[in-house]
Amino acid sequence: MAFGAYFVSRPTANPLLDSLAEGEAALTPFVKITPDGITLIVPRADVGQGIASTQAMLIAEELDIDPATATLDPGQPHRAYFNGTVAADGLSFPGWDDGFVAETVRDLMMNVARLSGSQFTGGSSSTADLHETLRQAGATARETLKVAAAARTGVPRAELRTDDGQVVLPDGMRIPYTELAGEAAAIEPVTDVALRPASEWRRLGKTYQRLDIMAKSTGTQDYGIDVALPSMLYATVRANPGRGGGMAGYSADAALLMQGVRSVVEVNEGLAVIAENTWFAFQAAAALDVDWLPPDYPASSAEMWQALADARTDEFQNSRLRDDGDVEDALEGATVIEAEYRSPFLAHAALEPLNATVLVEDDAVTIWTATQVPHVVRDAAADVTGIDAANVILHALPAGGSFGRRLDHDYVVQAIQIAASMPGTPIKTTWSREEDMTHDFPRPLHMARGRGAVADGRVLACDLDSISPSLVASWFGRVFIVPPGPDAMLVWGAFDQPYAIPNYRVTGYAAPPLVPVGSWRSPGACSNSFFHESFLSELIHAAGTDPLEERLRLIDHADSRRVLEAVGEMSNWTGADIGPGRGRGIAFAYTHGVPVAEVIDVTLTERGIRIDDVWIAADCGTVFDPTNAEAQLTGAAVYGLGHAMNCELTYENHAVQQTNFDAFEGMRLRQTPRFHTRLLGQAEKVRGLGEPATAPAAPALADAIFAATGQRLREMPFNRSVDFA
Repeated sequence: MAFGAYFVSRPTANPLLDSLAEGEAALTPFVKITPDGITLIVPRADVGQGIASTQAMLIAEELDIDPATATLDPGQPHRAYFNGTVAADGLSFPGWDDGFVAETVRDLMMNVARLSGSQFTGGSSSTADLHETLRQAGATARETLKVAAAARTGVPRAELRTDDGQVVLPDGMRIPYTELAGEAAAIEPVTDVALRPASEWRRLGKTYQRLDIMAKSTGTQDYGIDVALPSMLYATVRANPGRGGGMAGYSADAALLMQGVRSVVEVNEGLAVIAENTWFAFQAAAALDVDWLPPDYPASSAEMWQALADARTDEFQNSRLRDDGDVEDALEGATVIEAEYRSPFLAHAALEPLNATVLVEDDAVTIWTATQVPHVVRDAAADVTGIDAANVILHALPAGGSFGRRLDHDYVVQAIQIAASMPGTPIKTTWSREEDMTHDFPRPLHMARGRGAVADGRVLACDLDSISPSLVASWFGRVFIVPPGPDAMLVWGAFDQPYAIPNYRVTGYAAPPLVPVGSWRSPGACSNSFFHESFLSELIHAAGTDPLEERLRLIDHADSRRVLEAVGEMSNWTGADIGPGRGRGIAFAYTHGVPVAEVIDVTLTERGIRIDDVWIAADCGTVFDPTNAEAQLTGAAVYGLGHAMNCELTYENHAVQQTNFDAFEGMRLRQTPRFHTRLLGQAEKVRGLGEPATAPAAPALADAIFAATGQRLREMPFNRSVDFA
């Protein structure tokens, strides 16, 4: 037992120590100091959510430096940068369940992640997972540098302080950290340190400009698509219009005769063209004559919807993670309220198309790309080329959006295969927008059926069946290993809501696989919250009760109650009816450990529905970066609203019909409402904000439209039923 405990809890090796030059120090896996400056390792991928900046601020607060003066580096893939929180969050326990069993199993999953070295950015977990680790890293480096200064000057460490990257002696003399690096490298790091209380923070918790905001605001930020190397060639891919289908044969003769084309090679799922620039590659790819074979999923959206409807049987039941009271008994003899809801496939559609630049040499592979799973990319490079993983160098770059798409690595594997065909030549592979849209791993098709009853002005029973192909089986099957047990994502945003409805049941059905699917912002909850909150609103309306008051009566969780009370106060809630042609909707969702409540006001105009105001209240615990936190709330809500209004992927002849932004239109600037946000900061645990405000946006909007028009919207996108101004 003692050996087993040590095996799990022993310190992880510091990956920075292997490449230090003389006079350099890597005092923790997150802090490197050289005579030339300070480098902070920020291993969670920045896919637009500003997490690189937040990671740097967490280290810098304890290290006593201005993070803007440091170099930020994502580091190389290593088990030291494992993500335990995302593993613990994937369990079949509601996030608000802090009972002994739930917490014990979460601790177990944290240790599994530690042992496996799973380095993963997703699930709004980065801040929750790293906030203490990074502050500890900054404090360890700070105190170790003070020990080095004490050894040099003879002044006791207790009499030294630090300020702005320098150790300060009692007489005011200052020694820059960079001058102490060599001496600090020879000292055992000081790990027994106390973190500073919030009352002493200089930057955390205060308004601070994100470190990437200037570059992103001026167009000077470099992304993967901007990589330029000497003697570089360019490539693109053309894959089967039916995702996963094969090739019966092809002719590349016409493409090979086109200007600037160097070669055509076979890659996973199709063909690639290598050329002297990306435009030449795009043109030649379109000229390829390919005989595609059909994939093994239904050919049309209509057939796929039918497959979901047919899967609501005992054979496909995957879970029943909520079963309070006796639903069947409560519905017996009652007037049963029923409804069916639908949520379509959705593309991730990040502004930066998928791309990767790869150089394959005799004994090394170098990759430049944006990814949320760096260790998976490293291992894939080793598998494709046969080169040892230790000789794979990954330059993890900022992403021009992701929303979950870069949790897959298919585009990088193709780029490695392409580069392996021309060793010694760096090749940048870029997907066209059409390829990006049609060969996504989209948000799953999802439907739900609800039955419920009310009595004496109260919700008495709620029975929700949620039906979708398993996202866990699809994504884990490509990237990791499919975990045992039920797929909690099938019912996230439904089974785990902290309502004390007397008779309350949520059943998940895993439909047969259709199109391969992937994580899409707030996976599971982005659809289930629409189903669950919309049906709850229908029940509350049938009961003749105020939507906010009944939710407050039902909520059985203090943090969640507070956000509902806050959003009611912020919006001056007086009910759903706010005047002729106007309506107000409300929705709540508990996702990623964060309770969020949203109120939306709409007006019916001659041109259609106009969204006027959105109020958002959330509690993620301690807020380290208030300005960015507000941006995460509003950005997530815009994302949820825009897709609920206008977006879907449909299929005919196995192929996606929406191939560019003209057919997949998010929210326009003119449609963007006024936002009002409040972060309560009272929850005990620190959580992330990249996704939680997405989930309640669609049901709150649907509720508001019902209040204004009397029309219930049970299928997204809403523009199938109403127009938007």
